Amino acid sequence: MHGGSLSAAAELLQLPQDTVNATLQDAESQSGLLLFARVRGRLQATDEAMALAGALNRLDAPLEHIRRLAADMRLHQDTPLRVICTEPLAHRLLPQALAALRRRFQDTPCQLLSQPTASIVRSLLLREGELGLSLHNPHHPDIDCVALVEGKLQLLAPHGWLSPKHKYLGIQELAGQTMIGLEGQDPISLRLEAKLEALRPAPKVQTRVQNYQMMRSMVEAGEGLAVVDPFTAAGAREAGLDVCPISPAVPVTLYALTLKGQEPGAAAKALLEIVIQKAQMLVGTATP
Repeated sequence: MHGGSLSAAAELLQLPQDTVNATLQDAESQSGLLLFARVRGRLQATDEAMALAGALNRLDAPLEHIRRLAADMRLHQDTPLRVICTEPLAHRLLPQALAALRRRFQDTPCQLLSQPTASIVRSLLLREGELGLSLHNPHHPDIDCVALVEGKLQLLAPHGWLSPKHKYLGIQELAGQTMIGLEGQDPISLRLEAKLEALRPAPKVQTRVQNYQMMRSMVEAGEGLAVVDPFTAAGAREAGLDVCPISPAVPVTLYALTLKGQEPGAAAKALLEIVIQKAQMLVGTATP
């Protein structure tokens, strides 16, 4: 499909052309399908071949993961550290923590992925990751969940919206305000929305977005106010937005997730120590 001819395919695969031709004939014989037709001197994939190629591409993704893992094992004596976190933690906390870890574990290959909590649990159960970090406790019987750091939900507002005297903002002060909403079933956001809907008049939510980082961007664009996790708030404060906790406080806890009975490796333990230290610093900057 990529080469357009048997000779080009043989060159790409670094195999004799006779071997490639025999493989193609065998594939057509076993499938009972014509996979390539000769059109103007070139081999052109049939519709049947294109349909099979889509399925093969989906199979190749996990195979490529295995190849990459094997390559890491050949090149490095250390076991690769695979960390999966939820979206609010992927922008500042984990990049900073991994950079600090690199100074102590110079040869340890690291992989950082961002997934929802349910997907983190699935990845840990399939042993596709060693450590998960989330703002939600999944309450899964096969997952150990340890609370690391606690913060509070924070209000984001355009620069100058809050007065210097605001050490916190009473939730009743959000009545009638234009706010950015969060799509989906985020547990923290759902708890907050129940409180906001009880206000009279209720806040006006004209725009909903997918995650907290997008909420911050909408506040920067002047679309309204938003209430976000303390880690997103820390970056927003540095970018010049007004930030303060809401009252009564809505707690947000950072959890470490591991597969039950699986002892984290040395790099994962060191990373957790760094994450706790940096999370405490970020929560402190987000909560005056």
